[in-house]
Amino acid sequence: MFKDIIVGVTPSGVDACAVESAVGFAKKFESNLYLVHVAGMEQGWGSIETLEASGETARLEARIREMYASLLADLPNAKVQVVAGIPHNELLRLARKKDTDLVVMGPHTKEYEEKRAQMWGMAGSTLERVSQKARCPVMIVHRAVECKDPAFSNILVATDFSEQSECAVSYGGQMVRQYKARLTLMNVSETSTDSPQGRAEIEARLKAEYGDRLQGIDNCVYAGRFGRPAMEILNMATQIGADLIIMAHHSNADDPEEAFLGSTVVQVSVNAPCPPMSVTRHFD
Repeated sequence: MFKDIIVGVTPSGVDACAVESAVGFAKKFESNLYLVHVAGMEQGWGSIETLEASGETARLEARIREMYASLLADLPNAKVQVVAGIPHNELLRLARKKDTDLVVMGPHTKEYEEKRAQMWGMAGSTLERVSQKARCPVMIVHRAVECKDPAFSNILVATDFSEQSECAVSYGGQMVRQYKARLTLMNVSETSTDSPQGRAEIEARLKAEYGDRLQGIDNCVYAGRFGRPAMEILNMATQIGADLIIMAHHSNADDPEEAFLGSTVVQVSVNAPCPPMSVTRHFD
């Protein structure tokens, strides 16, 4: 399903879980795998243009290749690339150039364990910008993920009924059909008080909005919830034992260019029991 995979890495090794997951998918799907590090931030803006000439990019590439040598041993065609520039710009550019099917990203900071919530919520971070503008799905991995067969068997899709969420629902439907998985489609309302009648109304709307698009999927559950979206999505993922969460890259927003990942997707990403996948547009 994924023929070309890019995984963003840093020399610190903090992205190990993301790399392991990407390697597992590359083996399973016989994908082309690219480990990409964008150098420049730590060295300072003024030195970006001199990194390649100084040999720094070559040294970083050797360091990363050595760090992940055992993981890449069975993937002789896997490539390690170090480029100079602004991280999100270069990752997006490479993803477009290679017509990538999937971008895998990890926490991308040494202070992740102590400050992960603050970092992931920071507007303008590399993760936010890549997830916002990528032309392919972006999987966010912050803990070890088992690459099993089938790859996904229990998929949770969260929607806020926005136009952007339609892309996530469509992609989730494709994934469910591909793997004959179980689908849970949910919406969380922040505007009303929880009640059986309220949940039933949300579930009826989910069926009305997406039922035709999900025809042919036998194992599909519609779930309405009330409360804080991130918390309810995390609770649902844990409750059903989801192995993948699919969401739009942002919730209700009129201007996609101004809508960063922000609260809901960020909170889900850093706390989810399984990888979340950010979807920005319709994919086949």
